[in-house]
Amino acid sequence: MEQTLKEKSLQHDGTAVAEAQAEPADVLDERLIGALRAASDKKAVNPLVLDLREVTEFTDFFIITNGTNVRQVQAIADGISEDLKLIDARPIRIEGYNTAEWILMDYGDFVVHIFEEKSREFFDLERLWRDAKRVQIPENL
Repeated sequence: MEQTLKEKSLQHDGTAVAEAQAEPADVLDERLIGALRAASDKKAVNPLVLDLREVTEFTDFFIITNGTNVRQVQAIADGISEDLKLIDARPIRIEGYNTAEWILMDYGDFVVHIFEEKSREFFDLERLWRDAKRVQIPENL
């Protein structure tokens, strides 16, 4: 049984800015779950999944998360890459790994964005893609 929940979108200061629909977690496939689990294993901060299927055609989902420093950002990317290779999912390209302020891992129908904390606040993809639906992340991740 699918149920869509309404939730408030919050700015970084915690104030509500708009209402958005949250998609149930069953829209996540094995690769998205694997990426989220790998990020969680590396202590990624504030993971978020955006469903872009109704907003754009170049990808279906964004995973957005951050680490607290450059080394952790790289470790999160390494963990995702290694875990997804085990299920034969390899990125089309990876950008930003050396500087690790913002690592982009493009898997075609989903893109993983891993930010250093200040870069996530500066680029604010959540605001830029505010028309996308948020996907509920399962509690066990």
